[in-house]
Amino acid sequence: MRFLALFILLFSVLIFQAAEARIRRYKWEVKYEYKSPDCFQKMVITINGQSPGPTILAEEGDTVIVELTNGLLTENVAIHWHGIRQIGTPWFDGTEGVTQCPILPGETFTYEYKVDRPGTYLYHAHYGMQREAGLYGSIRVSVARGKTEPFSYDYDRSIILSDWYHNTTYEQVLGLSSIPFDWIGEPQSLLIQGKGRYNCSLVSSPYVCNATSPQCSPYVLTVVPGKTYRLRVSSLTSLSALSFQIEGHNMTVVEADGHFVEPFVIKNLFIYSGETYSVLVKADQDPSRNYWVTSSVVSRNNTVTPPGLAIFNYYPNHPNKSPPTVPPAGPLWNDVEPRINQSRAIKAHHDYVIPPPLTSDRVILMLNTQNEINGYRKWSVNNVSFNLPHTPYLIALKENISGVFDPTPAPDYFDLENYDIYTKPNNSNATSSNSIYRLKFNTTVDIILQNANTMVVNNSETHPWHLHGHDFWVLGYGEGTFNMSSDPRTYNLINPIMKNTAPIHPYGWTALRFRSDNPGVWAFHCHIESHFYMGMGVVFEEGVERVGKLPSSIIGCGKSKGLGDDTNSFRS
Repeated sequence: MRFLALFILLFSVLIFQAAEARIRRYKWEVKYEYKSPDCFQKMVITINGQSPGPTILAEEGDTVIVELTNGLLTENVAIHWHGIRQIGTPWFDGTEGVTQCPILPGETFTYEYKVDRPGTYLYHAHYGMQREAGLYGSIRVSVARGKTEPFSYDYDRSIILSDWYHNTTYEQVLGLSSIPFDWIGEPQSLLIQGKGRYNCSLVSSPYVCNATSPQCSPYVLTVVPGKTYRLRVSSLTSLSALSFQIEGHNMTVVEADGHFVEPFVIKNLFIYSGETYSVLVKADQDPSRNYWVTSSVVSRNNTVTPPGLAIFNYYPNHPNKSPPTVPPAGPLWNDVEPRINQSRAIKAHHDYVIPPPLTSDRVILMLNTQNEINGYRKWSVNNVSFNLPHTPYLIALKENISGVFDPTPAPDYFDLENYDIYTKPNNSNATSSNSIYRLKFNTTVDIILQNANTMVVNNSETHPWHLHGHDFWVLGYGEGTFNMSSDPRTYNLINPIMKNTAPIHPYGWTALRFRSDNPGVWAFHCHIESHFYMGMGVVFEEGVERVGKLPSSIIGCGKSKGLGDDTNSFRS
């Protein structure tokens, strides 16, 4: 009887574990298609014909397997799983040049990773500037069965905000790489869940822009009166910082980048590229009408780009019934104070605080500047503009391939006391390098992001910085030049939020802290597509000797050609 009872107990445990952790399989084909997301027809990168691509749905602890076929014909591709830390699988982070060789046209590549935490995450292209061509989507990870969240709701929805250009990424890259410099300009439209509306009267041909196309009908979010909705709002803009609002409704912020937030109520959600939030919205207004959902540009002159519009549709009203009001105006684009205030308001939920280490082992100051190299316009960190090597760092370091990147350590600091962040630099020349930061494993690292004036007088831009492979504690935001003596005393060491993406505001600083405890090689960069392309990024290496055997699927470019033939293969 004891043996039988023990057998039943073990069998029950195995069944429970199997129910708890599942394998989620997806089979995708990436290819170009003609689409009209804002009524203007252009080539869009789709996944299985969709942009945004299919939403990945999983539970905490699940394994996600994505079999990706590159049908782009003349372009490589790689997909980054934004916010997934890739613990134990750094080779599947999806960052071309850092963790893998690109997926060649016609090839099929399999990504396999574990989603170890619940929350709202993203996936998107990480090759060239393909993200802004439409290659992105949502990842929604629910809590494991038997666990609860510190808030309740009736329905769960995902919304991706983005901006949209009519020029192709090739045209934009050509301008960014030219002398004289040809800036990409402001986006033509803002999209809400892949839908926007451009003024077709500005285009001569109806075949190019068709205002009656169903592809650009407004996105509709249908709600039942009295119910509460969890809206997972994410931004994958290529340039724009945004304000998001729902006419007549308050929003309660409850999650940020996969971490529960001490709830606070807002009218406008300021959101930067690469960030994800969950907000709770109750359908508690007059149910006889519909309401506007709007996104608008902040931190840049938004007179150029019209607001994005969607419909908050109260059932049983017709979803195409326009609200009887004018869409609410967004906040002033150049009013920085409310944006900083919201950044500071985001703190860890009192029941889910992960205390940060009280001190750090290393402090890295990063001055964000705009520069020139041999007449080419660049973005730089500590006067160094980053460029990727032809052989990915992870492969070069793990396989001991020499001559791949500059072994000179990347600079930890700049001349903080003598640099005037408020003026256009007199000497705008920078250097270019693919050197990296080598971090001692399992130590505490502080990053101080310092903003400054660009090469345009009286101009400092917002930069959202994203860290791969980690979450960091956001210790503080400040205005002006960071003071090494006094500003650390203002750090929030009690209940700082953990995130993977955080903004640095104009003429300000942002202080981050993280543990170098995830063996691998990880990118840290501005999430604005053109800025990263122009050199605004760095790479961290930590504990690479602890990384397991690399799969051959990630190998085969640059100096890694011919390596890994005897390793496990995920490429066909």
